[in-house]
Amino acid sequence: MVVSRIDVGRDRTAPAGTGVDPAAFERAVEAIRAAALRPELLVEEVPAPTRLAPAALALSGEVFPTRGEDEEPTATGRFVLLHDPGAPEPWEGVWRVVTYAKATMEPEVGGDPMMGHVGWSWLTEALESRGLAFAAEAGAVTCVISESFGALSDRDQTVEMEIRASWTPVDDDTIDQHLQAWGDLLCTIAGLPPLPDGVVPLPGSRR
Repeated sequence: MVVSRIDVGRDRTAPAGTGVDPAAFERAVEAIRAAALRPELLVEEVPAPTRLAPAALALSGEVFPTRGEDEEPTATGRFVLLHDPGAPEPWEGVWRVVTYAKATMEPEVGGDPMMGHVGWSWLTEALESRGLAFAAEAGAVTCVISESFGALSDRDQTVEMEIRASWTPVDDDTIDQHLQAWGDLLCTIAGLPPLPDGVVPLPGSRR
């Protein structure tokens, strides 16, 4: 994943007086840089928000099931890591992960009243399956049904699911695994089957 441009000593350095330890943030960045993700998931750095916390890192992700040359992504998303030594009360900690994941689903999903619960369970299961401790989780699951009429009536109905969520990693040493859990979620809503037991994704080329 392209995170080599991250430079805590440059545009990601927190202003004086914020209490941010650049070394702590850099350790988190290095862990994210080394994180192993599924080869179908391409991740790259994007501009991070500047007003949510003294230090931040943002990544965007796209899932390409076959990695074809002209293939369109089947899911997209974003992972933002925030760090504030002041531990804002809603966070219940000094780190905060803010994410979204979006994908087009099968048309029959649009009529299922439980899809919101299902989408949220995909997130919590992704975190719990990696044994991660997290707090103050919050979010929303939205399903949008698009139907065409008139001259566009020959177009099929589409259903798009979007999961927006944030949570606080409890253990500073597992930041990279929270990225991996988000990657698992993104691949799940893209319709990819779980990796077989015993198969571990290896770091590969990233865009």
